[in-house]
Amino acid sequence: MQKFCFSIKTRDGLPIARLMILGSNQEEAERKLKQMYRFCEIVSCALEHRVMAIKGQTTFIDGVAPFLAKQESTSG
Repeated sequence: MQKFCFSIKTRDGLPIARLMILGSNQEEAERKLKQMYRFCEIVSCALEHRVMAIKGQTTFIDGVAPFLAKQESTSG
């Protein structure tokens, strides 16, 4: 799944920016968007790259847990 960032105008003309929607591709994300915001106008759409970059990295807690375990075993 990928995360898409949309900017839209509702049918009443209200602008909404940074609307994030998950989808396997842009077409699916647009379909989901139009189910929630019927008759909206899509102003822009961009693939959110930060989400994809973070998935391949370990989280902060994964890197800290072994360090904490080592400290606990030496102090006790």
